[in-house]
Amino acid sequence: MKCIQQLDGLPPLLFRIYLAPIMIQAGWSKYSNFDDIVNWFGNTEWGLGLPLPMVMAFLATAAELIGGILLLLGLLTRLVSIPLIITMLVAIFSVHWPNGWLAIADSSSWLANGTILLNQNIMDSAEKLTAANQILQQHGHFDWLTSSGKFVILNNGIEFAATYLIILISLLFTGGGRFTSLDFWLYNKVGKPSH
Repeated sequence: MKCIQQLDGLPPLLFRIYLAPIMIQAGWSKYSNFDDIVNWFGNTEWGLGLPLPMVMAFLATAAELIGGILLLLGLLTRLVSIPLIITMLVAIFSVHWPNGWLAIADSSSWLANGTILLNQNIMDSAEKLTAANQILQQHGHFDWLTSSGKFVILNNGIEFAATYLIILISLLFTGGGRFTSLDFWLYNKVGKPSH
């Protein structure tokens, strides 16, 4: 067990390596389309209708872009997890919640059948996907279009955001990881009192 304990920095490292590119990409996308994000955050008809959309868009962009870079380095991991947790909570409740759990619509999933996570989009997806595939088989280059994978219908449920939230909560408690983060090395160089 001592051997396993020496590797306890590995799970936080894996979480950081998995999550950092996702956050960096999300932040970069917001930065690259900042005016559109501000409009989407603020619009009450087709957007999120959030208050102070310019401030909210800036905070979300900074949290994801800068936070993702810091996560990758394992620098200020616990601290940067907090704004990212808030960002994920806002995303879950303002964007994804009405769509249930599933990120990809799959009406055959046990998560879609008869649960509170069910929505009509999921139930309608099988029929729409069948119709789309038939149209493409008749009029498109179906084999070429599906050579990289089958078509799916995005449901945009809370599945991914909830997964990221769980990872971030874990990182809040574990930190960046022993031996695998700049937090660890800086603390051991700077933070420990000399004897």
